[in-house]
Amino acid sequence: QGKHYANYLCQLLVLLLNSRHSGFDLQLFYAHLTTLFMTWVKICGMTNLEDATIAAEAGANAVGFVFYEKSSRLVSVEKARDIAEQLPKSVEKVGVFAGQSMEYAVEIASYARFDAVQLYLMTFGKPLDEITLHRRATGSGLKMYVALPMSLFLESESQNTAGFGRSNDGLDALFLDSGRAEQPGGTGQTFDWQASASAVRELNRNQKVVVAGGLNPENVSTAIGTLQPWGVDVVSGVEARPGKKDPGKVHAFVQAVRKIEGQA
Repeated sequence: QGKHYANYLCQLLVLLLNSRHSGFDLQLFYAHLTTLFMTWVKICGMTNLEDATIAAEAGANAVGFVFYEKSSRLVSVEKARDIAEQLPKSVEKVGVFAGQSMEYAVEIASYARFDAVQLYLMTFGKPLDEITLHRRATGSGLKMYVALPMSLFLESESQNTAGFGRSNDGLDALFLDSGRAEQPGGTGQTFDWQASASAVRELNRNQKVVVAGGLNPENVSTAIGTLQPWGVDVVSGVEARPGKKDPGKVHAFVQAVRKIEGQA
């Protein structure tokens, strides 16, 4: 993953150079530095400030706000913005969208003052190309994340994995999930990690890969050990019920991630 480290070092350099003009932001610098050496952890499905604060205190690198209308974790734009404004700068705020246009996602994320947009797609092709072209054309400061079902890469593994990273360099990370058309994310189900390991390793050569789908405090260490992703994303695995986090599970999840890092 040398390419990822080089990109991060460049980002740190830019941050330091910008600090000469805008003042040094220690929180943002620390956030960049930690993800250079540690697994990026996102706790998704935030619906209230208490849960978001717990995630931040537990050591999560990012929190996600879902704007998919059929989701039980749907949050209003105004509420999401209010929560985001009260979190530390070092915690990345991500708007999660499915079935909506990229322009809509960018508009909402910009209004809510998020750091990133995560778009759930169910196929390769035009939607993915539009994201890359938009990023190049606008120079948007928002990070662009795309979530795709792992099954797409297994259908034609050699073709889909080898060329994906090289042709989609406008993306900041690729999320691999067990989603399907009727439920893009938050399924609570894992994909086949063993069968996917070689494809994920290939994708990791050109993309920062985030594993999602069915993760919890008990199995996240196995997922990391098997797939060696750049990051992990969890929703239902740390909930007391849909839309409400279990503080103990949130802390246990982050601790499990950091524990396996210490064993590496």
